[in-house]
Amino acid sequence: MTRSATPAAPWRQRIGVLAVWLVGVVAYVVSIVNRTSLSALGLEAADRFAITAATLSLLAVVQLAIYGALQLPVGLLLDRFGARTVLTVGMFVMAAAQVLLAIAPGVGLAIAARLLMGAGEAAIFPGLLRVIGMRFPRRLAPTAVQVTGLLGQFGQIISVVPLAALVGLSGWTSAFLAVAGVTALVGVLVVVVVHERGSIAVAREPVGRSVRAAWRAAGTRLAFWVHFVTSFSGNAFAILWGFPFLVAGQGLDAATAGGLFTVYVVGGIVFGPLVGAVSGRFPRARTALVIALVAAQAASWAAVLVFPDRAPLPLLVVLAIAMCVGGPASMIAFDIVRDHNPPERLSTATGVVNGAGFLSSILVVLAIGAVLTLQAGGGEFSLAAFRLAELVQVPFWAIGLLLVVRAHRQVTSRGIDAPRTGARVVG
Repeated sequence: MTRSATPAAPWRQRIGVLAVWLVGVVAYVVSIVNRTSLSALGLEAADRFAITAATLSLLAVVQLAIYGALQLPVGLLLDRFGARTVLTVGMFVMAAAQVLLAIAPGVGLAIAARLLMGAGEAAIFPGLLRVIGMRFPRRLAPTAVQVTGLLGQFGQIISVVPLAALVGLSGWTSAFLAVAGVTALVGVLVVVVVHERGSIAVAREPVGRSVRAAWRAAGTRLAFWVHFVTSFSGNAFAILWGFPFLVAGQGLDAATAGGLFTVYVVGGIVFGPLVGAVSGRFPRARTALVIALVAAQAASWAAVLVFPDRAPLPLLVVLAIAMCVGGPASMIAFDIVRDHNPPERLSTATGVVNGAGFLSSILVVLAIGAVLTLQAGGGEFSLAAFRLAELVQVPFWAIGLLLVVRAHRQVTSRGIDAPRTGARVVG
């Protein structure tokens, strides 16, 4: 078994790999637009469907739930059918979901649309990780993953600024139908450009055996808990509760809140390559890096929440930057899982790991919505209500970091080798 993308590969082949990756990145950007399309429209969605904060949380959670639940099936499908087929199906499912959300007359169909959205989006990032894992040189893969993640976050800017403006100008239905059209067009581009040519053959072992083998790898378990603890704070902020917190809780206008989300994305652009470079060059320092980045998130929330009144804008900028490091930190999990699993099981193990962050995100988004609803009773969100609601993150940080340290010790104490290279690589 060989990999196609090597330093000695012909330039034409390198350009082909780059073209496939770039189209995959475009698909990922569009998937982020689809995922976060309610991030700046949460208050509008609450008014349109006449729902409380808890039900609004449900619109985000059902998408995350189906996304997380499908990570393992998607990984198995990728290992058997390749990236092109799975990515294409995912794009067209997302397009159908946005059509349904555009015309939904009530919250019931809106929830169904978000379920469908999660099912389609579940295929995109794992498919792109497969392209990187199979066709990029090992030394470049961590940086490629980070660059992929940060480029995808431009979708967050699109959903916060242009999409919100489009809803204001043309209305909910027209705006979401436009998103559906763009998604379908990118799906066609995937069909034309993305090919499995040059990828290695995969083993056809039984599903249960493949999943058990992936989980038995200590590196997979370490990657699982790394993804769990690094993902939820930034996801809860970006997907649903960040914009209401800034507007209703901190009293910012929509333009300033949108500017902070731009800081969130730009911060990811800055930190992503740095984290990827450190992860690729110093694999033994990955766990320490994860702990440091999670600590920065917790400290930034503590500084904002203990401030006597509404936090000053510079402190909110720091919070936005701290939230953005969650994305690059979560990508370290994929570096770990790639180094501790053989190619024929790579997408299955990646699916196991990728579901972890969405499990924690679901629980945190739901918990924040529940605490807000209990305090507000369906009324206005106050700063005091948000202060209490955001504290639900604390036990998730504590438990997650404890399990990361435990899994790291298992990897190092057993002297686990990385099956793909034969070299000892730890997290």
